[in-house]
Amino acid sequence: MQVTVSPAIIRGTVTANPSKSAMQRAVAAALLAKGKSIIRNPGLSNDCLAALEVAENLGAKIKREADYFEITSNGVHPFYDEINCGESGLGIRMFTPIAALASIPITISGHGSLTTRPMNFFEEVLPQLDVKCTTQEGKLPLHIEGPLQPKNITIDGSLSSQFLTGLLMAYGAAAEEVTITVKDLKSKPYIALTLQLMELFGVKVEETNFEQFRFGKKQAYKAQDYTVEGDWSGAAFLLVAAAVAGKAEVHHINTQSAQSDKAILEALQKAGASILPGMFTMVIEKHGLNAFEFDATDCPDLFPPLVALAANCNGTTKIQGVSRLAHKESDRGLTLQEEFGKMGIRIDLQGDEMLVHGGTGLKGATVHSHNDHRIAMACAIAALTADGPVVIENAEAINKSYPEFYDHLQQLGGKVAIAANA
Repeated sequence: MQVTVSPAIIRGTVTANPSKSAMQRAVAAALLAKGKSIIRNPGLSNDCLAALEVAENLGAKIKREADYFEITSNGVHPFYDEINCGESGLGIRMFTPIAALASIPITISGHGSLTTRPMNFFEEVLPQLDVKCTTQEGKLPLHIEGPLQPKNITIDGSLSSQFLTGLLMAYGAAAEEVTITVKDLKSKPYIALTLQLMELFGVKVEETNFEQFRFGKKQAYKAQDYTVEGDWSGAAFLLVAAAVAGKAEVHHINTQSAQSDKAILEALQKAGASILPGMFTMVIEKHGLNAFEFDATDCPDLFPPLVALAANCNGTTKIQGVSRLAHKESDRGLTLQEEFGKMGIRIDLQGDEMLVHGGTGLKGATVHSHNDHRIAMACAIAALTADGPVVIENAEAINKSYPEFYDHLQQLGGKVAIAANA
């Protein structure tokens, strides 16, 4: 699909899409619980739908209603010996330890960029928990055979917090008097979100400085009626759109959320945007924007909207945390450098630092998403202030996390033309 976004003034009101991070965690918790859970305001992105399919294959019965999903489960009792996590990095890392609670052999696969992501940490950690595990030279497919036996264990948290999320959730269903110790944990807010969801579903973990996670007496997940909160990751693009091209009010985002990407507000404030926060709404308005410094190590998904923001700021913006970008849907540091370069924005990569030279004026161009949802959205936002239309190829990549994105951009006054078969 090819999408053309033309320069436009942003003005209007929109409701943020549901958080895929919270949705996928809630689906996993509902699978681990005994009874009937209700997931309201559900996400319908590809990653969320993949999570529902995995939960169903691992033993849950799922019924879709008009505005909620009903998930009935009795814990992990797989119907099939194979699960497919689609292209979801969180899905594969979270559901693998959960699937390992079963005693039957299970093959875990995925597609797209997920097939190129490293999976060797499973081979390093799961055997310590009595789970047989093999990969294809560190890549998918994974072959596991449990059941997982929770033990005191120390893991490296520097590559991804998502595997820790899976371990924590699996331990929550089976652990007793054990501790997970983590060294060099990145993306701590995502673990805060995991612990928040687990507690909501009845499992409490004693956490110490995000370095030790202790499980006392054995606990059990309890079925819940849960409403998925709005997604700060997706809303970040809408907030940046308003900051660079007009004014917008974005509803259903919780400023008290544990989601790490609410840090976009800090970046917008540093850049000089006008911000009027409410409890579940945010009004952002264009103002004189200047270069800023920001550490995105704990929120690497913010790099694309941050680059779109920095491109519109006078001066050179410094963003820390580039090392977190290599194993995303694309190597995002290089991809942002390449695609924004086509629009006339110079980006330098220096070790763990990205320098974005803004204020030089964005140019109309033809860009490519690299099958990366956040690259497609970042280019669309950049197009709002370009000197001509920006054509985005492989623009359907947004379906991974935010299928409503182009509709929401139009709702705010964006000029979007979609060519399905271009």
